[in-house]
Amino acid sequence: MPTVSSEELAVAAGVNSAKLRKDFSYLGSYGTRGVGYDVEYLVYQISRELGLTQDWPVVIVGIGNLGAALANYGGFASRGFRVAALIDADPAMAGKPVAGIPVQHTDELESIIRDNGVSIGVIATPAGAAQQVCDRLVAAGVTSILNFAPTVLSVPDGVDVRKVDLSIELQILAFHEQRKAGEEATAGAAAVQAAAREETSTDQGPDGDVPAVMPA
Repeated sequence: MPTVSSEELAVAAGVNSAKLRKDFSYLGSYGTRGVGYDVEYLVYQISRELGLTQDWPVVIVGIGNLGAALANYGGFASRGFRVAALIDADPAMAGKPVAGIPVQHTDELESIIRDNGVSIGVIATPAGAAQQVCDRLVAAGVTSILNFAPTVLSVPDGVDVRKVDLSIELQILAFHEQRKAGEEATAGAAAVQAAAREETSTDQGPDGDVPAVMPA
């Protein structure tokens, strides 16, 4: 699809087409009347504003099951992120390749960040080690942290932290499941009541009274 209209995009996004065109104008993107927007150029403009057109080196600290899974995730490169290093405190992990990248010991953390110009760090350590790792990342110059550890990190002003808590996400899903179960139970009770009312009405006479039993 070389071009797309604002109406098509608005329907897909669930927004007003006029507002969509106004928002795109802030990107410097102006569609052609009767033709629409050039898809490739529009994707480039949005990616540029999101900071995805440059190479962002990222370090992952904590190469357990979760850290290894993150290292093997194939979606980073397509979004402009490059895993510059994998770091772990376990000496036995040093030199072990994960996703084709040799794991390095935490003793090298500061030099790794400096040599690779890293500004984004991913913490996938146990909760007890997360704050210390965070402090070292910040001291070394990292200003954005994605935290998978089940703990709240304390950082100075100017450092952004995004926390990913899988248990909270599961709790949200459990809440929705509980609500759906309640709605189904309510609907079932209402159906039973309606059926009972209908049965009662068919047993009544034309004036609403239960007809008397006729003698044989």
